[in-house]
Amino acid sequence: MTETAPSQTEPLPLPDNFVSVQPGGGVCYRVELAWGRWRRWWLKHFRPGYVRRMAELRRGDTAGAPHEVLDPRDLKYCRNRCRCDWDPVDDPFRWRRRLWLTHWGMAEMQLMGWPLLAAAGVLAFTPAWYLAAVPLIVLCWLVSFFRDPPRRIPAEPGLLVAPADGKVVDITRLEHDEFIGGPAVRIGIFLSIFNVHLNRAPAESRVIELRYIPGDFLNALNPQSAERNESTWIGLEEESPPHRRMVVRQISGAIARRIVCDLRPGEVLTRGQRFGMIKLGSRTELILVDDDLTVEIQLGQHVRAGKTVMARYEMTNVQ
Repeated sequence: MTETAPSQTEPLPLPDNFVSVQPGGGVCYRVELAWGRWRRWWLKHFRPGYVRRMAELRRGDTAGAPHEVLDPRDLKYCRNRCRCDWDPVDDPFRWRRRLWLTHWGMAEMQLMGWPLLAAAGVLAFTPAWYLAAVPLIVLCWLVSFFRDPPRRIPAEPGLLVAPADGKVVDITRLEHDEFIGGPAVRIGIFLSIFNVHLNRAPAESRVIELRYIPGDFLNALNPQSAERNESTWIGLEEESPPHRRMVVRQISGAIARRIVCDLRPGEVLTRGQRFGMIKLGSRTELILVDDDLTVEIQLGQHVRAGKTVMARYEMTNVQ
């Protein structure tokens, strides 16, 4: 990820209630933060050389982080609160990117996966050995839920790709959207518990504004969920002229109650770039300027984040 000085609109600061990349908290989140505190204590006392080396390789400022940032692992939940990073070659945890599992789900995998595996092992040596299949099936689903499959991102100019996997449940033309500044098209995607839940940027764009809105946890298929549920609102602006604006909304559901968004105001995203996820079933919305826009998908269609073309603008307005 790269950052640049604003070319069209001045980005707004991160709001105070956006306390981390997972502002809604959660049990697994709190456990992982506790693990991080213990880990930093251990590193400073028993691996001071590693801590010094990571400090020398670190780029940017840690100001704003809610805790010490000793290495890339410490950025997992506070990346949006500070301005530091490491080059990928200096990241000792980069091997995790090759696991086809998102690092945002590692805590859940550890805290739920090992007990499920232990339960299957115990049941396998009882008269009811066949019941071992139940925790194994749940474990397989858990791994599947946090999967992070590679995607081939289309490169043609003017395309807007899906920000999430799932089923298109809403295509509505809006008379006016405040951030867009005029007529807009809203496309809603429902993510079931079997979909990939990573979110991706619909276009090359710059982060202009971020909002975290606490709320209810209605079923994501309920139309009222779009207005009443906890959500993260992301205002983006195209990097290329005419600098159209767009909005991505991550909306929680009845089961999905943890939204992850690690974006920084002013950050430039590439098309299809991962920027967060919604854990355990949810809804994602994409709101676009309704000007020379051709919607390429239909209600009921299943789409894939970063791969499926949702809409396109006329080439004459993209160049």
